Amino acid sequence: MLPLIAVIALIIAIIMTSDSSDSGSGSDNTTTESDSGTENNAEDTSDTGDNSDNADTTSYSTDTSLTIEDGDTVNIDYVGSIDGVEFNGGNTQGQGTDLVIGSGRYIDDFEEQLIGAHPGDEVEVTVTFPEDYGNEELNGKEAVFDVNPLDFLRFLK
Repeated sequence: MLPLIAVIALIIAIIMTSDSSDSGSGSDNTTTESDSGTENNAEDTSDTGDNSDNADTTSYSTDTSLTIEDGDTVNIDYVGSIDGVEFNGGNTQGQGTDLVIGSGRYIDDFEEQLIGAHPGDEVEVTVTFPEDYGNEELNGKEAVFDVNPLDFLRFLK
């Protein structure tokens, strides 16, 4: 019994280390809106939802025939620009980041514009940063993000 508990503890430690190393890599300077209007690293606030009881019934897919829906966890790459010029923190630099559609973590209606897309699609998302976003270069500006949903995780009902 003790070896089984040790194996389970090791697996949990590996998963936790993997999640924290992804978020702490420093290679993703993605900005998101928070309640205080300051910048946050998108990976630091990653959330896969309250579906922990459904952990054994998840489906991870790059199937291009599937459509992204509200509640899906989508791994996306994106490059953001204002007036055609990329801005600091608006690029996943090919690392991808997880986003739960409908979570409200991203500004404006960024997430909603991904609904209906398929893994591998190129989606152009247009948003306006809030006036009090917390970054003078971005406050009140319209930005265009070229988004590529790479794959997504769907909790089966």
